[in-house]
Formats: sequence, structure tokens, C-alpha cells
Amino acid sequence: MKTLAAQVITPEDLLKHWQGHRALTRRIIEVFPEKDFFEFSIGGMRTFSKLVDELLAIAAPGLKGIVNKEAKPFAEESEKLIFKAQYLEKWDEATLEINQYWEKLTIEDFNETFNLFGQYEFPVIQNILYFVDNEVHHRGQGYVYLRALGVEPPFFWER
Repeated sequence: MKTLAAQVITPEDLLKHWQGHRALTRRIIEVFPEKDFFEFSIGGMRTFSKLVDELLAIAAPGLKGIVNKEAKPFAEESEKLIFKAQYLEKWDEATLEINQYWEKLTIEDFNETFNLFGQYEFPVIQNILYFVDNEVHHRGQGYVYLRALGVEPPFFWER
């Protein structure tokens, strides 16, 4: 018989928290100057478009893998996008996909171990927190880039 750990946050609140971060990252993409989105970097870091490629390759595909119990390899560059508008469209599609797959998770699923992308063997809750942490980390790089470009980024607390 399985026992569940005490719950601190509901799945609905966790999704709302994650989607709040995603909405903020989307606003960072929106304010980025088109050319700089693809070309600007500091200190050898990847451009923001490359960072967003990674985020798109992790969130929805990762959650889909968790729900379907399929540990598919990480595939960051499966589609070549050349306009910022395409990134925004893909971001919105991924947001809807996350919502759809989230509905299929049960409370028990969060404690199950899953081998994310065949590389990271952790409980599902830790994989999901990784999705959020990774996005926050890369969005922080976007903030630095925007500041360096003289562009006022959205307030980080407005999610």
C-alpha cells in the first residue's frame, strides 16, 4: 500500500505557478528586438532564441513523456524557426499542450520516478520543478541581455 506525502501545494496551484513563469518568459520574448533575439549574446552565452529553443524542447515534450511514460531523447533543434513570431506561436502551442497533459496527471504520479529524456532519473515532481527552475535561469539571462541592449524588461514579479 502506498502512502502519499503531505501536500503543500495543489497540482492546480503548481500549474498556475508554472504558467505564470511561462507568461513572463513569453513577455520577455515579445520585448526582445527581432535581430537581437537571434544574434545578441554576452560572454559566449547562447542567444536568447537558442535558450528559448531549449525551453521549448523541455517543457511540453518533457511533460508529454512523463504522462505517456516514454523517455524519449532530448531533441533541442527539431525545427528551425527564423522569426520571433514563430517562437511566440510555438510558445503558445506548448502552453496549451502543457495544460492538456497536466490534466492527465494524477496526484500519485508526482511521486513516481521518471527517467526524463532518458538522462535524469528523479520523481516527477522534481522533473517539473526542474522545468520551472531551468526556465527561470534562462529568463534571467534574457533580462541581462535586454538590460545590456537598453530595453526595459517586464517586472519579474508580474506573472
